[in-house]
Amino acid sequence: MKATIQTQGRQFIVSEGDILIVNRYPGTEKGQTVKIDSVVAIIDGEKTQFGNPLVAGASVTATILENKRGKKVVIFKKKRRKGYESKRGHRQELSVIKIESIA
Repeated sequence: MKATIQTQGRQFIVSEGDILIVNRYPGTEKGQTVKIDSVVAIIDGEKTQFGNPLVAGASVTATILENKRGKKVVIFKKKRRKGYESKRGHRQELSVIKIESIA
């Protein structure tokens, strides 16, 4: 069984046991379970259900394996001959989740 879920502003095609890296769920710790109610589609063998926009009554349960930070991205801006330079860094807050069940 597979499902297309929408979480943290992105869509993923998942099945049970998959491990995903998504933007961090606020206020969660390692080991907590998260229920994702925004299921766009469910594929079960030959049978497929599409939502309008979401499948009614469908949900996906996931466990948070780890909260971490992504690689550092350096933003550098410069304007020639003006003496303007700006350098900034950014590290995205991420959660590693494991899909436990699709219902």
